Amino acid sequence: MIFLPIISPLFFAVIMFFMWKKIKPQRILSVVSAIFSLVISLIIFSDVYENGIISAQAGGWPAPFGISFVADIFSAVMVIITAVVGLAVAVYSLANVKPDDEKTGYYPLYQILLVGINGAFLTGDIFNLYVWFEVMLISSFVLLALGGKRKQLEGAVKYVLLNLVSSSLFLAGIGMLYGMAGTLNMADLAVKLPALKDTGMIEIVPVLFLAAFGIKSALFPLFFWLPSSYHTPSHATSAIFAGLLTKVGVYSLIRVFTLIFPGNDSINIILLIIAGLTMLSGVLGAASQMDFRKILSFHIISQIGYMIMGLALQSPLAIAGAIFYMIHHIIVKTNLFLVSGIVEEMNGTTKLKKLGGLYKSHLFTAALFLIPALSLAGIPPLSGFWAKFTIIKSGLDASEYIIVGVSLFVGLLTLFSMTKIWNEVFWKEKENTESDVTELTAVKKITLYLPVVFLAIITITIGLNAGPFFDAAARASEELLNPSVYIEAVLGGSK
Repeated sequence: MIFLPIISPLFFAVIMFFMWKKIKPQRILSVVSAIFSLVISLIIFSDVYENGIISAQAGGWPAPFGISFVADIFSAVMVIITAVVGLAVAVYSLANVKPDDEKTGYYPLYQILLVGINGAFLTGDIFNLYVWFEVMLISSFVLLALGGKRKQLEGAVKYVLLNLVSSSLFLAGIGMLYGMAGTLNMADLAVKLPALKDTGMIEIVPVLFLAAFGIKSALFPLFFWLPSSYHTPSHATSAIFAGLLTKVGVYSLIRVFTLIFPGNDSINIILLIIAGLTMLSGVLGAASQMDFRKILSFHIISQIGYMIMGLALQSPLAIAGAIFYMIHHIIVKTNLFLVSGIVEEMNGTTKLKKLGGLYKSHLFTAALFLIPALSLAGIPPLSGFWAKFTIIKSGLDASEYIIVGVSLFVGLLTLFSMTKIWNEVFWKEKENTESDVTELTAVKKITLYLPVVFLAIITITIGLNAGPFFDAAARASEELLNPSVYIEAVLGGSK
């Protein structure tokens, strides 16, 4: 069962490649694959939540000699969230992706991207984490460049160059780890590395991983590739990128610095500083923009800072807060990009100065924007309030008042940015009254709005019933901060 979140989208992708010119079957298979993945992810999470960590070895080789796949609560939660937004974007794509992009492989590439994301969440081997990152990089690069417009190619080149630097640093760190410990199994590394703390190399490797995953997470100061690229492809592609790709980097940071390099005070101090600078640089960048998608792109960066703040604080509440924040942010940010796509479908642009008046003409769209926008800003009782509250509470408990102050200030500026979008897109009168709003066909309207409503309901549900979601995050935090449970599940009696 643990292999199915990887095998399933790969299987559907292969079928789609064999049906290259048959677009309608590909569209159906894309949605069917997403539904199947959601069912699988729920079964895996239920099993892990009830029975504990699941571990399996590819090829039947025992750990640490085989390739391990591991599902603990953290990875199982991430696989579920991937399936949820994967389904929403798969449906949305049916009305948003252009026919030329469909003909050049959008649907199979989308499935390959999900293969890489799920593989990264479920792998128990540090080298195979690198492999899954490369699967993500290849598919995401092509998805960015589909359409071949100049701004897309410029964004794709920046995206791939920085990520290749990240991959090089990651691979160098892996090589050093293997040279020191003779293993790449993450559980086995957690056992063997403490005995190597006297070697000078052990101080260098965590920095390499921090730099590598920092680029992939869009941390300060290596974030500039993200706002240069995420606003260029289709809105469906932007949405899945915004929701998931940087979170794979955050997931990797949390996994590595709680399992392989736990309790590194120097790294935690660096992470705390980076978290504050990431929050500030992202939110200030957003405040200076006048394009719907560019504002949202910069806010990805600022919100990543909150998650890294939770990791840096390293308390059970802080790690739980970081995980809860990831759950909230993936849903909310994906939805905001989907809403921006609806706005562009109706108006032909996402430039704020060219928009206006949608509150009067499209009240339902305005309401659907407000739900994720206010959640992103941390307004109660939506999911973002509880996410920010948990992170800030953990900061106060640790007496880290500077970073708490920064996080509160960034929250206010986030509300400012969301208010700016509201005023410009929905509230003000449209300046160019000759440019009418395009009314969508009934089928297109249902296809575009259904995923947005679906994600909005999830956001409200998390906000009004945060207990079960936080309980899952707290249990995940407990497992992460007690790596012996993970090690025992993977290695068993072979450690």
